[in-house]
Amino acid sequence: MERFEVLLADDHAIIRDGLKQILDDTEDFTVAGQAANGNELMHLVRERPWDVLILDMSMPGRNGLDLIRMVKDERPELPILVLSMHHEEQYAVRALQAGASGYLTKETETEILISAIRQITRGGVYVSQKVAALMVHGIRPKADHLPHDLLSDREYQVFNMIVAGRGLTEIAAELSLSVKTVSTHKTHILQKMGLSNVAELVRYAISHGLARPSDF
Repeated sequence: MERFEVLLADDHAIIRDGLKQILDDTEDFTVAGQAANGNELMHLVRERPWDVLILDMSMPGRNGLDLIRMVKDERPELPILVLSMHHEEQYAVRALQAGASGYLTKETETEILISAIRQITRGGVYVSQKVAALMVHGIRPKADHLPHDLLSDREYQVFNMIVAGRGLTEIAAELSLSVKTVSTHKTHILQKMGLSNVAELVRYAISHGLARPSDF
């Protein structure tokens, strides 16, 4: 039986090793390539065709949403399953809008993961009930959108990192940006959302399900 070749992209080796063991134990998948950062990922994507990409949202130095778009520009036919530490409320809709075929958190049970990969490899889309509800919200008229919907993808990424307690210097280093640029993003975030400080951002994130008290 022919096995689908999987490309894994995650900056944590232990995650890649675990996924490789899970997928190599199936009858229809084999992990044929691994990337630990965005540059490695794009090199492998350009190197040859793949049957499916499993992508972490938090790759070093590159916005995961940007990576999805870059991969789809190079390989429009390549299905992408996002497997992320971020809750569905944080990134699922944006990832699907960018071109992903499915979104799961790293808390997902193995059986669901395998089922989702099979579904998108065969040309389908995997959307959980929670993500489907979020997508319905996402197609409402702009006037009905919440303040965080007004943020650009980069601003939204910085927003999530700020409410997770990351300092501007730490965010700048991880995203390969200057501290001044991150500070500018923070200012724009507060302005667009009509908030005054980080404490209000955190309260907003918790009240809208974008973060949970247990995350802090």
